[in-house]
Amino acid sequence: MEPTTGLILRRITQTELSVSAHKLATVILDAIAWKDGFNGLPRGTAAFTLTDLAAKMGISRQYLTELLSELAASGLKLRREKPNGKFAPWLFRFAAFESEAASRDVESATGDRSLSIEKNNKTIFFGQITIGADSNVFQTVWADAINSAKGALPCWNVDTQLIWDRFIAFNRARGNDKVPAGFLLGFMRRWRTSLGPAPLPEAQSQPPRVLEPKEQELLDRIKAAPTSNREFHASDLCRLIGEAAYEARILEVIRDFGCPRFSASLAVHGQAVLTGEIER
Repeated sequence: MEPTTGLILRRITQTELSVSAHKLATVILDAIAWKDGFNGLPRGTAAFTLTDLAAKMGISRQYLTELLSELAASGLKLRREKPNGKFAPWLFRFAAFESEAASRDVESATGDRSLSIEKNNKTIFFGQITIGADSNVFQTVWADAINSAKGALPCWNVDTQLIWDRFIAFNRARGNDKVPAGFLLGFMRRWRTSLGPAPLPEAQSQPPRVLEPKEQELLDRIKAAPTSNREFHASDLCRLIGEAAYEARILEVIRDFGCPRFSASLAVHGQAVLTGEIER
């Protein structure tokens, strides 16, 4: 059963929390993406900086931290992570709704999907992008989409025009004349996870770089764990081996391969899939 706004809201009201923690939970719920790709977020997550969240609540950062801890320890199991760098927004989700068993006691009626079907909860990347038609992104319809989405993605601090230029160059190098708009979102999501820079047109005639054994090993692990399922892989592994052991695996990959945390988490998930600990 898919979680809905009403389902989560009922669980919030049924959970024993302080008044402020209840309010914080509803603020986070209000910003949750109900469709994968809304504002660049995975389905079921919301993005805030702690400064913005404290401002919305009208409280101090210190008190906000206490409320977040309260929600994390509650039946809602609020989880947060910052996969895109020190200054990027935090991603929040209610982990209690990631398994069917956790939400069985608060099933929603079929009509309880009002916020899920509103236009502003749909993906903003739809249609086709013609490659090479415009060199200035601000003369296209895609500038606003990039600006809206990048705040929660690895390219959060990259100039919008640069993102567009790299995307156009990436597709020209592959001979693409027109691509689905979703390709742009996927390109932005993988901004830092690529082991090398996006290929430029003039590099077409150059032979591909041969990967070092360690690079190839890391890439093979990452390929085994699709990024769209990484939240579920993390939850499955944490339930299986514990959060401490899960964190230790990520740190070990970072130390051994010198890669960013996001790539390390995918490698850990991929290795677990390859060894049969979790399913793909």
